[in-house]
Amino acid sequence: MITPRPGTHKLELDTPLLCIDLDVMESNIRSMADFIQSRGKDWRPHQKCHKTPAIAWKQIEQGALGVTCAKVSEAEVMAAAGIQDILLANMIAGRQKCERVAALCRSADPIVAIDHYAQAEPLAAACRDFGVECRAIIEVDLGLNRVGTRPGPDTLELARGIHRLEGIDLVGIMGYEGHLLRVEDPGEKREKIAAAMNVLVECRDMLENDGLNCSIVSAGGTGSYQYTSDCDGITELQAGGGIFADPMYRFFCGVEGLEFALTVLATVVSRPTLDRAVLDCGRKTQNPDIYKPLVKGWPDAEVTQTSAEHCTLRLDGPSRDLKIGDKVELIVGYADFTTVLHDEFYGFRNDRLEVVWPIAGRGKLQ
Repeated sequence: MITPRPGTHKLELDTPLLCIDLDVMESNIRSMADFIQSRGKDWRPHQKCHKTPAIAWKQIEQGALGVTCAKVSEAEVMAAAGIQDILLANMIAGRQKCERVAALCRSADPIVAIDHYAQAEPLAAACRDFGVECRAIIEVDLGLNRVGTRPGPDTLELARGIHRLEGIDLVGIMGYEGHLLRVEDPGEKREKIAAAMNVLVECRDMLENDGLNCSIVSAGGTGSYQYTSDCDGITELQAGGGIFADPMYRFFCGVEGLEFALTVLATVVSRPTLDRAVLDCGRKTQNPDIYKPLVKGWPDAEVTQTSAEHCTLRLDGPSRDLKIGDKVELIVGYADFTTVLHDEFYGFRNDRLEVVWPIAGRGKLQ
């Protein structure tokens, strides 16, 4: 595929295509940074929605102190782009990954999440072998029941064990209030998130009272950051997906003040009936499972079905005038599951192509 020239109008491009409205995304980045920083918190945005160093640098330029990654390979991509402060928010296991993290410490300053001594000990050994020291952070289970230590004595005991190991340096704790993102009533949501954050703060106090370092208290996804940012004792937020402001966050999580920035440009390839159109962008282009795409500019059109290569729209009113060959934009329902299907982002201003960014973290699963 030949990369189109900058300045090309969006509607002149072949489809399907993953598109960013740069003005909207940059506005969302500023809004998130300002919101979090105005509460006296640091911002360490998760990169899973974009996996692209160029976008990470835009976040850092607006004050983010670093990035959060899910995988060692993602962290390696960010470090290769010159980003130093990287939180690996998932646990790692196995000699290969421990050695890769130790090697990463030679070019960056990562933090690795830990919830068991069996993760800490081999990582410390690898770091000693490589002659480096790696920062470590304990993940505490706040009720999501996924990973994390139990709050209280279990967390303290693990912290003591990590503190005794040479090669890793305990710097804090983290937790994720993901089980509270979809609480519908704002007052109830604020109350429950505050209670979850109090659990983290109590763990911090317990560690500090034992003479252990707990300078970082990290939490907060996009679906909760507008509440978590107000919680005393939290030092940084990991919310990242708000830069695209997926409909999932707005309609499932009640996130306000951000605008949709990510779309898939598609073409009408069939018009079987008056009230039905078929686009060239199925599940291999956009994932509808968490939240189905919205049809931009056509409020009377609705996505009703997606198969491997096709997306079916139900049409009403003016949208029934769509013809074969017309271009349509679908607002991506949830970026995390769609970005990974593409090799590149196409960035536009006023519908003119400005930049093509390789999604360098795509396929980085290890």
